[in-house]
Amino acid sequence: MSPSLLFYVGLMALTALERLVELRVSLRNAAWSFARGGVEHGREHYPFMVVLHTGFLFAAPLEAWLLDRPFFPAVGIPLVVAAVLLQGLRWWCIQTLGPRWNTRVIFVPGLKRVTGGPYRYLSHPNYVVVVLEGLVLPLIHSAWVTALVFGVCNALLLRRRISVENAALAEMEAAAATAGSGPTAPLG
Repeated sequence: MSPSLLFYVGLMALTALERLVELRVSLRNAAWSFARGGVEHGREHYPFMVVLHTGFLFAAPLEAWLLDRPFFPAVGIPLVVAAVLLQGLRWWCIQTLGPRWNTRVIFVPGLKRVTGGPYRYLSHPNYVVVVLEGLVLPLIHSAWVTALVFGVCNALLLRRRISVENAALAEMEAAAATAGSGPTAPLG
């Protein structure tokens, strides 16, 4: 195994480890949300998301190894830098949402939509990270088939997930507006 491939496998292993940390945070945050009356939306697509994202972490290094994909330093090194920057953006999203961040779609009644941090600029910045990582991580070591297949499958999944999330947000905001418009609504 070439030094570049060893580095790449290590990078993907670190990415997988980071995902396990995310899952731990997500489980803690899900418990926080459910304890406050949180309601999960779109549960049916979640197992597909888990399979797709787990498969991605294995597919990219396997493609690079089994198909003997080359490493081009002029492309790979800037993409490694981009991958690190994307992790920074991902954790900015997680920190901004705090206990409301989750890998599942769980909304707590009565909480207002987060509009700070990266959410000031984009409605779904974490999904931008996911899309970009789907390109950046495989292409570090020329695993273009993984980038293509993951990109298409992820686009279909994100289309569904964003639709579910937007519907849940609209429902939450409508409920908050209804609760706030009645004669017994709290002032302030």
